[in-house]
Amino acid sequence: MKIIIINGPNLNLLGKREPELYGSTTFETYFQELKTKYTSADLEYYQSNIEGEIIDKIQEVGFSYHGIILNAAAYTHTSIGIGDAIKAITTPVIEVHISNTFSREDFRHQSYISPNAKGIVIGFGLKSYELALQSFL
Repeated sequence: MKIIIINGPNLNLLGKREPELYGSTTFETYFQELKTKYTSADLEYYQSNIEGEIIDKIQEVGFSYHGIILNAAAYTHTSIGIGDAIKAITTPVIEVHISNTFSREDFRHQSYISPNAKGIVIGFGLKSYELALQSFL
């Protein structure tokens, strides 16, 4: 089963950025743990701070992969383009957030991803990715 995790802006700073909110583990370290634990899945990881590159990656894999786990980060709340890209593809997408976005600023309560996602996992820290992965397996 071919599954890709796509992370949006500033998630390359996990482990350094606001550790009280996001923890102290880098995503690369966490991703290696997932790959070790879930050897039956062909896992890939992609991160970009650039909206258009995220859209390009979604379009690239969106007709051939079995699943996309997407943490669009701040673009979740602003990007109609990413929402439209998800609507246009056939690969199911699980929207993921490390923090509980509904316990944060009001603007984080809106998602352009959710209406076209298969499901949403929020607020379980990095474990949110594993829960999304389990839904595909």
